[in-house]
Amino acid sequence: MSDVASESDRAARVNAAGRLVDDYSIEITPKDVASLRDAAPGIAPGTAVSVTFLATDTLDQRIAAATQARALGFEPMPHLSARRIESLAELEATVSRATAHADARRMFLVAGDPPVPAGPFADTMALVRTGLFERHGVRVIGIAGHPERHAVMDEAMAWRALADKDGEIRARGMTTLIVTQFGFDAAPFLAWLTELRSRGIDAPVRIGVPGPAGIKTLLRFAATCGVGASASVMAKYGLSITKLLGTAGPDRLIEALADGIEPAHGDVRLHFYPFGGVGKTMTWINDYLAATDPARRRH
Repeated sequence: MSDVASESDRAARVNAAGRLVDDYSIEITPKDVASLRDAAPGIAPGTAVSVTFLATDTLDQRIAAATQARALGFEPMPHLSARRIESLAELEATVSRATAHADARRMFLVAGDPPVPAGPFADTMALVRTGLFERHGVRVIGIAGHPERHAVMDEAMAWRALADKDGEIRARGMTTLIVTQFGFDAAPFLAWLTELRSRGIDAPVRIGVPGPAGIKTLLRFAATCGVGASASVMAKYGLSITKLLGTAGPDRLIEALADGIEPAHGDVRLHFYPFGGVGKTMTWINDYLAATDPARRRH
């Protein structure tokens, strides 16, 4: 292949990756509100901003973060952790305050880490079946996808649970949004997307991508979340687990995803986990978009 052809192929791959990055979503904690405010001029209006549910944060802090995201012109998506919610009254207060104060029309539901529920909700399906979300005007329910593995379910159980939740959400007149755990290797994501669509689940998908961060930080989050980070996987990502200095970004992962995603995979976008900070992630996104098309840069 000639150098000209190689350069043309490279340009096409980068441009495809740029289109995949466009219309991203991003995740914050309530403690990231100041960083989100600082980064706001570089974030496209209407960008979906997920607000995580951390056990150390109060309901007031979560609502305030979602409200600030809305005030900055973004689309807040508060997280709810089923097993940490102590009562139906607490759930209703959370949903009603999020919709009233932050105009939140999206909610993201997880079962949560505690092995024993603090209240009546053992899983996300129990939350959906309360009917509170549609009654309060929520239009989109986010649920988690696990392309590598689920922490407690085997593969058959995980697929069945995903299909059941999607069906219940749709039956209640809402839209399902699947957001995956983050990963470092495109292959599991692509195989999972193919399987997802073959099972007739056509919900939009956001693939979880780590924002640029120190290598030690990335490996720590991978260990915490059960994400594969072997030497061979990390080499594909562009770093060595024996050299822990420096920062790594998701360039190679995103380009491999762009190479592999096909029309049959349906509506697929990216969701950024800003492990290295919101500002650093937004700088990386805007630099990457500008490299593919200068018109995409935001300041």
